[in-house]
Formats: sequence, structure tokens, C-alpha cells
Amino acid sequence: QVQLVESGGGLVQPGGSLSLSCAASGSIFTIVDMRWYRQAPGKQRELVASLNSGGATNYADSVKGRFTISRDNAKNSVYLQMNNLNPEDTAVYYCNAYLYTSPSTWDIYWGQGTQVTVSS
Repeated sequence: QVQLVESGGGLVQPGGSLSLSCAASGSIFTIVDMRWYRQAPGKQRELVASLNSGGATNYADSVKGRFTISRDNAKNSVYLQMNNLNPEDTAVYYCNAYLYTSPSTWDIYWGQGTQVTVSS
């Protein structure tokens, strides 16, 4: 019943920018954390950025200063602004949410992923 849907991926040249969005829908009581992960071909999935309900953010060292995570609580959405992209950023980007569907029930949810390709 809870779904996360990403959008905004695509092809961009090195040095360019993209903005990703993720909307959570369904029976949601409280969202604790929202995160962006990415997985490049042949590599493990890695955490890119996280944002908790209090507004605290964390970023992977490889994206600090270039990526910004934000959220719109009213829309149950999280965004990832990606600037100064390089080919190493090429990956499928996944939205992730740790949320409660009731006062005592929580789970981790994943979006389907959106492809980001950085190439000239």
C-alpha cells in the first residue's frame, strides 16, 4: 500500500545538473528518514544522502558540496538536487524511506529507481 515513485533521471553532460524527486503515497503515519541510494553497474548500492524528520542531513563524501537533499513534508516527498555531475555519478538512483504506517508499525520502503547517466 505504501509506494515510493522516483522521477527526474536522464542523460546529462559532465558538469551539468539534474534534480530527482520521490513521492511517497499510501497509508503513512510518520516518515522518520528519507534517503537516496545509488547503484552503478557491477557495484554495491551505496547511500548518497539522508534527511530525517528533524531536518538533519548526511551526505556521502563523494557528493558533499555537489548534492543537496530536501523534503516537502506536506507532499511526503524528497528531492535530490545534483550539481556538477561527473561520469562517476552514473547509476540508478533509489529513493528509500523509513516510516511508520501506524503508531507501532514501521518498515523500510524502496522506490523502483531512476537512471542517471552522465556522459559527453
